[in-house]
Amino acid sequence: MDTVPLILAAVSISLFHVVSQLYKTWANRKVLSKIPTIGGSGILSSYIGAYKFVSNARDVIQEGYAKVQTSIKLVDRGAAFKIPGVSNWIVVVSSPRSIDDLRKASDDYVSFRAAAIDAFQIMYTMGSEVLQSSYHVDVVRSPLTHNLVARFPDVQDEIRSAFDDYIPQTEEWTATNALSTIRKIVSRSGNRLFVGLPLCRNADYRDLNIEFTVDVIKMAQIINLFPNFLKPSDLTRRLNMEKDWLEKPPYLKARNQNDALSWLSDHAQEHQKTVRDLTIRILVINFAAIHTTSQAFTQVLFDLAANPSFVPALREEVETVIQEEGYSKMSLHKMVKLDSFIKESQRLGVSNALTMQRKVLKDFTFSDGTVVPKGHIVAVPNFAIHHDEENYTDASVFDGFRFSKMRELQAEGFSKHQMVALSCDYIVFGHGKHACPGRFFAVNELKALLVHTLLNYDVAFENDGPRPANSAFNSRISPNPKTLVMFRKRRS
Repeated sequence: MDTVPLILAAVSISLFHVVSQLYKTWANRKVLSKIPTIGGSGILSSYIGAYKFVSNARDVIQEGYAKVQTSIKLVDRGAAFKIPGVSNWIVVVSSPRSIDDLRKASDDYVSFRAAAIDAFQIMYTMGSEVLQSSYHVDVVRSPLTHNLVARFPDVQDEIRSAFDDYIPQTEEWTATNALSTIRKIVSRSGNRLFVGLPLCRNADYRDLNIEFTVDVIKMAQIINLFPNFLKPSDLTRRLNMEKDWLEKPPYLKARNQNDALSWLSDHAQEHQKTVRDLTIRILVINFAAIHTTSQAFTQVLFDLAANPSFVPALREEVETVIQEEGYSKMSLHKMVKLDSFIKESQRLGVSNALTMQRKVLKDFTFSDGTVVPKGHIVAVPNFAIHHDEENYTDASVFDGFRFSKMRELQAEGFSKHQMVALSCDYIVFGHGKHACPGRFFAVNELKALLVHTLLNYDVAFENDGPRPANSAFNSRISPNPKTLVMFRKRRS
């Protein structure tokens, strides 16, 4: 048999593929060249810029945001700019019009799910089940949110019990590592709703969920620096350990409890009603709940310790509302200053310098004419927006009652200034249909945590020191994990 024609055919196909890829790359670069670049845009300089972004993303984004605001402020404030990533470009948009374009865009063009798969390397950190189906998100959005009123007393009880165990009320100041302790409390209070007693209080189960949460973040950040063939997975060991807990009676057998495990069983398709699949969903729900809420409340604690002048008014509001309304999820809505304090803490202490990240699946055109080719990432710079003087007066100054003062100027009813509200200038939870589905639970949990702290503790930094600077890697921002906060039994 003459193999020459086959070899020629193979070479021709390979050559065509190479030429095709080179043409696509050239076409992409031509389209992207119209968008201003922060960092290099050449083949070598873009990779240098990508690794600069990994080590100093917040400042790189801030540089780009300031540059486009200054250069075209009178024409289209908030126009797009691009930053080189390791494997694609990140196109950053910040004008209300562009954010609204992104909010309304079809998932067929810009995908939240595809961006999350890349950002968290879901295949390697969470497994193929989560990659194929995210029905657990519907559970968070619907039955979990709808049952918050009924289950709030349980969450409240677990917060009280967890604080007693991890931060006992002492007459003298006691130093506590804030972030690691808050993770334990948040894990307990969240799992009271997810799996109930007694499992939520089991120390091994608690530590397993916390370790999984921390490891997903670490692994995703590291894996994103390497090509696909070098991407490892440590999922199996933790998965098997969690399965051991959930297989024990009565966790999966004859369950009648009003908790996340039961809601998952109700929503799962028949082939998903396995111990492995339900285990993964509980791990993933814990990941979302523990990571975001523990970081957010640690930021709140830091702001409370750094700004003690807000404490008397906060305590007065909490005590007045509880005296008049009792203590329930519904009465938390009356605590306007409390909501404002937490919202301001999150305005300045966002957990990521970018939000609303979407992967472009088909070439996407914004209403201002900006075109982003398929395969790249689009995102919104919430850290920069939250620090913009055009959006907030004295934007870099912490004002715990900033939003409650705004609410005083509004008529009765739903306020756009409460924390769960979505807008183009406050995007902690994203915006549109893909806004965080667990934000109602998260905000109520944060409020309950702060209420318990205000009513029972005095909080300070050692030697009345300053608020510690946040830590940052890539676009992620977190409270300093080594910082100690001083607690004592409330004296005033």
